[in-house]
Amino acid sequence: MSDFEAKLSKYADLAVKIGVNVQPGQALVVNAPITAAEFVRLIAAKAYEAGASQVKVNWSDERITRLQFEHAAPEIFSKAPTWYAGEITEFAENGAAVLSVIAEDPDALKGIDPVRIAEYQKTRGAALSKYREFIMSDKISWSIVAIPSQAWADKVFPDVPAEERVNKLWDAIFHTVRLDREDPVAAWQEHLNTLEEKATVLNAKKYKKLHYVAPGTDLTIELPEGHLWAQGDSINENGHTFVANMPTEEVFTAPLKTGVNGTVRSTKPLSHGGNIIDGFTLTFENGKIVSVSAEKGQDTLEHLINLDEGAKYLGEVALVPHHSPISESNILYYNTLFDENASNHLAIGTAYAFCLEGGKSMTQEQLEERGLNSSVTHVDFMIGSAEMNIFGVTNDGTEEPVFLNGNWAF
Repeated sequence: MSDFEAKLSKYADLAVKIGVNVQPGQALVVNAPITAAEFVRLIAAKAYEAGASQVKVNWSDERITRLQFEHAAPEIFSKAPTWYAGEITEFAENGAAVLSVIAEDPDALKGIDPVRIAEYQKTRGAALSKYREFIMSDKISWSIVAIPSQAWADKVFPDVPAEERVNKLWDAIFHTVRLDREDPVAAWQEHLNTLEEKATVLNAKKYKKLHYVAPGTDLTIELPEGHLWAQGDSINENGHTFVANMPTEEVFTAPLKTGVNGTVRSTKPLSHGGNIIDGFTLTFENGKIVSVSAEKGQDTLEHLINLDEGAKYLGEVALVPHHSPISESNILYYNTLFDENASNHLAIGTAYAFCLEGGKSMTQEQLEERGLNSSVTHVDFMIGSAEMNIFGVTNDGTEEPVFLNGNWAF
């Protein structure tokens, strides 16, 4: 077995044992592109070794997806995919774990009519609303991992000889998920413990607000009463841990839907719907986005925040130090799974129910009454830098440093 094959096997192990943590008798659903076939076969083998009752794979292909957006009848994009939503919701209701393998070309849908993309996202999001509740409430185990594609590697490493780009991206991904450590599983546990320590401090503080200050950013985010800071690993309703994002470097919570005021500027490009949005600024009043501007991708950004009413509000506040492995690599991935773990970030759309005391058992209506946002979407965007300071505001109005010059102040 070559060194690469050994690492690929360990990667599949991590995805199954740490990512979704497959249990004996549990079904596993894998969403993956056809280019990931070899890796998915490894995942299936590891899952069955762990006792999985079934491995169901849903394949996708970016070229066919683009052909659909180019040529399909307009009404197709406003027709909900009930067949897929029904199947994956049924799996979730029966306690299946869901693993998504991504290898996205950041420019896969460049030039496609943004109206078609937005309509597709809106109808698909609505069809998957019940399944999304399982995800946002930690009822099931789920995780996202990535593998390179040629198009993605070409975007990330344009100055490297073409034949070396995919291997270079493999090496970068292996580093971010700690596969270059002697014992990756132990390294992950140590890392998760560190994130938990930060979340414990923030949960003890119970800040009323966070105040963000950076070039182009002056933003205040109020936090709901009973908010909880979460970190890399979660616990599903059966008491089993899982890691939703691999890699992960964040500590995060939910904002009060109507408590966001001021302006924030992005610090990294956002790849969304197969298009790049870059150099953008959002202005909020009482939680709602009231104006947007973007140096690139203005139409895509406008369609994103108009998917539904909830897309005009925030659903996540995440803290990531500038001195983190992905940030210090100085690699721009054009992929949110990686770029959000190199930067403080926020998310437009639905909030995680588990970021509120008792939220896991609340209905959507109860969550909304407590100030959490609901939407058909959840899209992270990056705002952090070495020039960002964040202050926690106590109930008496005192400001305490949480981040100074892009890093933890404690």
